[in-house]
Amino acid sequence: MTGPSSTDLDQQVFHRHRNLLFTVAYRILGTAADAEDAVQDTWIKWSAADRSQVADPKAYLARIVSNEALARLRSARHQRETYVGPWLPEPILTTGDTAETVVDAESVSMAVLVVLETLSPLERAVFVLKEVFDFSHAEIAEALERSETAVRQAAHRAREHVRARRPRFTADRSRRREVTERFFAATTGGDVNALMEVLSPDVTLWTDGGGKVRQALKPVLGAETVASWFAAMGSVTYQGVAPADMRAELVEINGGPGLLFSAPDRVISTVTFDFDADGRITTIHNVANPDKLRAVTGGTAHGVGVGVDIGTR
Repeated sequence: MTGPSSTDLDQQVFHRHRNLLFTVAYRILGTAADAEDAVQDTWIKWSAADRSQVADPKAYLARIVSNEALARLRSARHQRETYVGPWLPEPILTTGDTAETVVDAESVSMAVLVVLETLSPLERAVFVLKEVFDFSHAEIAEALERSETAVRQAAHRAREHVRARRPRFTADRSRRREVTERFFAATTGGDVNALMEVLSPDVTLWTDGGGKVRQALKPVLGAETVASWFAAMGSVTYQGVAPADMRAELVEINGGPGLLFSAPDRVISTVTFDFDADGRITTIHNVANPDKLRAVTGGTAHGVGVGVDIGTR
């Protein structure tokens, strides 16, 4: 009886690190579809490589996927600059059972991914590798084929930029879950007053329809206006779907509690939240572009744990 072939072993090694590769690519790109493509291209290069010369497969694979993601991000920049309405990251379903919990979940949250979108491609890749995955400056320089000095400068700029723009306060996980459940009940019941109770007075709603479905092209501001927007979903036809045919469920999206709205034949939108220290909702991200809902439609939940804090060192 013979043992597994070298090809089988190579596949096992790749599969062992596949989730890591996806999470690296997704944090750099902000889109699940592009991240999956980057992982697939990484597999192709891994299959063709002389693996007898690879001392550390994990680092080698991370280097490949980082470069693949960086190249895709650069080519996608123009498309995002000409996007119809606000551009939001592509949501993914996540699992809530990772031991690393809060800090790992935060690094994949809509709030942080939106901030990362304002970085240059190089700054974003460096930030993800350094602050999220704890690569050294030397390792990043080798991976991205840059000088260590350039990497240190990019890391410093990115860290300061993210610290200045990321949400400063957030309630604990149980409080966020409770408020999301109250928002969920108020939205499905069309209760404006109940919605007002969980919204910060200066709450901002960002909607992403990408020109594919009708959404607000500018941010919707203020608790009363935002509450009216969501209360109407329980009483009027939305995207051609009658209220009786609309289904809403509470799920984990991008490391935190969120809402998934569905019609009988498709997912309609996802809704995620930022919270202040008191648990009131300060920002809502509503993704309705059908091109960005394929990952949640597939139902695959991704682990987000990396075991490293972000933006604290």
